[in-house]
Amino acid sequence: MFEHFNNMRSYAMGGEKALLMASWPNGGRPKIPFPYWSEVMTGFEYTAAIGMLYEGMEPEGLETIKNIRDRYDGQRRNPFDEAECGHHYARAMASWAGIIAESGFLYSGVSKSVKFIDKPGEYFWSNGNSWGICSVVKNGDDYSVNFNVLHGKVVLDTFQLGESKPLIFKSSRTINEGENLEIQYEL
Repeated sequence: MFEHFNNMRSYAMGGEKALLMASWPNGGRPKIPFPYWSEVMTGFEYTAAIGMLYEGMEPEGLETIKNIRDRYDGQRRNPFDEAECGHHYARAMASWAGIIAESGFLYSGVSKSVKFIDKPGEYFWSNGNSWGICSVVKNGDDYSVNFNVLHGKVVLDTFQLGESKPLIFKSSRTINEGENLEIQYEL
């Protein structure tokens, strides 16, 4: 941002990395561009980053998120207040979509179903009244899943990993706080 001119507010500067609201790298900038064109706002950056994650641009999306977090690291700026139009502005909450994008988490209370990505890892999940961690471990062609409820309870009829056929339980499974559901998958 050393060479970047900003006629408005500065939310990134110096050697920091950020996504601008708009730029014209090949020329053609209007004489009077729209307001805020030269600014950086985390809510819009997160939205672009999440779009990158969903479009298969994982390195670029994760780098964009890292750049934001580097600016709001507690040394330069408050890590709990990604200011843009004001302090504690809600648009930055778009960052939560990164968790969903990276975990492939989908939940339906109506169909009592849950789905996660088949990429090994530990994934935080929340559905509005409960939350926990889902661990996915790959063993050759098989997967071990540990769906843990840390708060609340979840009632499930189906569980799906990746694009595999959903595992349909013979009767609804209730996983209470402090309990987990262990599943072995063959994909």
